[in-house]
Amino acid sequence: MTPENIRDLAIAALEDLKGVDIVTMDVKSLTSITDYMIICTGRSTRQVRALAENVFVKAKEMKVSVVRMEGESESEWILVDLGDVVVHVMLATARSFYSLEDLWEPVKELREHKGSA
Repeated sequence: MTPENIRDLAIAALEDLKGVDIVTMDVKSLTSITDYMIICTGRSTRQVRALAENVFVKAKEMKVSVVRMEGESESEWILVDLGDVVVHVMLATARSFYSLEDLWEPVKELREHKGSA
């Protein structure tokens, strides 16, 4: 599967269980770790766990290699690493506190500025 197919599969799995505020970031030009990051909010620890597990199950059904899943015990922030796509499922409080979207913005701006010099 292409990274775009894996991205779409993960988004569909999150939408299936009513994930909130799903954001996809194309980071392939910013890092060699992954091509896409997906961030999604769950309304409770139970939903966060269910969302992450749904991504995991759907990926396995489609023979996508799941590198790892972390954070299941607390379920405030669960990371599902699909290699080319990394999915972060978080409670609203954790998402607000860590502000992953903002962490990537300065790097993007710096790279754009360097490229224009």
